[in-house]
Amino acid sequence: MSTEPDEQGAIALLDSRQIAFPPTHQAHPSGLLAVGGSLSPNWLLAAYQHGIFPWFNDDQPILWWSPNPRCVIFPDQLHISRSLSKLLRRKLFRLTFNTAFEQVIDACRAPRVQQDSPGSWITDNMRQAYIRLHQLKLVHSIEVWQDDDLVGGLYGLSLGRVFFAESMFHRASNASKVALVYLAGQLCSWGCSLIDCQVTSPHLLSLGAIELPRHEFECYLQAGLVLPPFKDPWILSWNPVH
Repeated sequence: MSTEPDEQGAIALLDSRQIAFPPTHQAHPSGLLAVGGSLSPNWLLAAYQHGIFPWFNDDQPILWWSPNPRCVIFPDQLHISRSLSKLLRRKLFRLTFNTAFEQVIDACRAPRVQQDSPGSWITDNMRQAYIRLHQLKLVHSIEVWQDDDLVGGLYGLSLGRVFFAESMFHRASNASKVALVYLAGQLCSWGCSLIDCQVTSPHLLSLGAIELPRHEFECYLQAGLVLPPFKDPWILSWNPVH
């Protein structure tokens, strides 16, 4: 059962027996919308379809967020710097889709020396929830390899023609950027309308991410959700040309 927010934006408390998110415009100014619920596939899909995502630590209940503004990347507007372009031309890496999902999510949740976006929020329950969505072919990973070593990657949820980027990692310089470049290029070739990046960071802004007001983001989201989903299996065929 959810509580009605007051004028200051009191947070709704959710009953795990019934999927019922409050309207996103009722979110607290911090972006926090609701507490409780479940990480089952039905709950997660209902959340993402409304631009809501879970984000919490081990010592917290499930927290659901709808930040305003929203950080997004339009795939055809990804910014590739001169140095990154040179790196791509050197072809130091091999890229794949969905060949090492559990390795990618485990690398994303591992402690980081420079925590631009900490991995600790990927709790055991969160990990299992997204593995389940991967098994349902709704969550995908892109892997960056150097010889036989996994050196970078990212994962996220795909609904309609929208990709919801969750987390990325790198073990070699710029490997996560390479993952995003290839992902955006491939998604663009498939007619992807939007990559949701959730929360703004300097790293994302340097790659061409922009901020949209919540209501504008939700318009793009709903337009993308009604489009046919990307075909399975995901096969990487895009190559950068610079």
